[in-house]
Amino acid sequence: MAEEHDAERTFQPTPRRLEQAREKGQIARSRELATAAVALSGAMALWWVGPALYQRCLVVFRTGLAFDRAGAIEPDRMLASLSALSGELLLAISPLLGVVLVATLGAPLLLSGWVWSNTALAPDFARLNPARGLRNMFSAQSLVELVKAIAKCLLLGGIGYWALASSWAEMQQLPAHETGGAVERVGILVSTGFFALVGGLVVVAVIDVPWQIWHYHDQLKMTRQEVVQEQREMEGDPQLKARIRSQQREVARRRMMSAVPKADVVVTNPTHYAVALQYRDGSMRAPKVVAKGMNLVAQRIREIGAEHGVPMLEAPPLARALYRHTEVGSEIPPALFMVVAQVLAYVYQVERHRVAGGPAPAFPTDLAVPPELDPLQAAGRRSEGVA
Repeated sequence: MAEEHDAERTFQPTPRRLEQAREKGQIARSRELATAAVALSGAMALWWVGPALYQRCLVVFRTGLAFDRAGAIEPDRMLASLSALSGELLLAISPLLGVVLVATLGAPLLLSGWVWSNTALAPDFARLNPARGLRNMFSAQSLVELVKAIAKCLLLGGIGYWALASSWAEMQQLPAHETGGAVERVGILVSTGFFALVGGLVVVAVIDVPWQIWHYHDQLKMTRQEVVQEQREMEGDPQLKARIRSQQREVARRRMMSAVPKADVVVTNPTHYAVALQYRDGSMRAPKVVAKGMNLVAQRIREIGAEHGVPMLEAPPLARALYRHTEVGSEIPPALFMVVAQVLAYVYQVERHRVAGGPAPAFPTDLAVPPELDPLQAAGRRSEGVA
């Protein structure tokens, strides 16, 4: 069953899964990269500060081996001299140690960046399970690590043998040289062999880093069910989202209905559509829609408007055009400016008639709505064109 479960992991890890792995301290690691970085930085540092370090160490050793009778029989002077010489020697090799320290800390950051996770510090008693330990010993990963270790030993051993064999004849002739020249020649031979070994470590790291990255992503592969579950978690429960949308629509509807009493006119279809318009001279560039709806919502808009004495105007083409081409809170389209101006003028005349009396204003009969804005007329034109 476990093998079947692993076989189902065919989907690449998602960014969320990679982020969760980093939070747990699970990142791609390459010990070969760290080893190669430390060795290479050490070799470069030796090449850079090697001559000065050699001269400084030579002075320290000469000073330490040259002492008078008082220094030999007085322990306090011997300890003081040893302390001073040790400090000078430590100061001499500090550049080398600093470079190696930076490489030790910086090499892991090259592969996965900086990661701090408390999860990795938490005790995991499952690691003490002997069965789990035996399973890890005989796993495919352990076999790969064994093959890598053998190949690494063979490569470095071959490089070491080549470096020793190529300089063996010269090493046999070193006793015939002067001490200073012999020491300098030994330093060159050792440096050459060391750089060759560093080159081998770099080759191993170049091969190991892509493998570790691939293996890391392979371990985090996901099943189809995990991908679907993650999408659900990130997008949210569909039922919960539907309930939230329903509540949002209800809040928006209540806010819209609360604006109907402030409207100047409600344009109706008369039964299917209702659009409430408001215009404030000086504060609005154009009339805006404060509420709109169809069927039951339109009926509720008409009821609220009637309760608060908002004028009603039955203009089916205009109601359909306003409902289709406007949103609540937005201004009316420029193509409807003229016809809406006629409606508002009629409403203001009706209000003046109620207050001052006189002849009743005539209902506007020439409300010319552009045919392309009236859904009914536009549909009729399209059907005629098809016919």
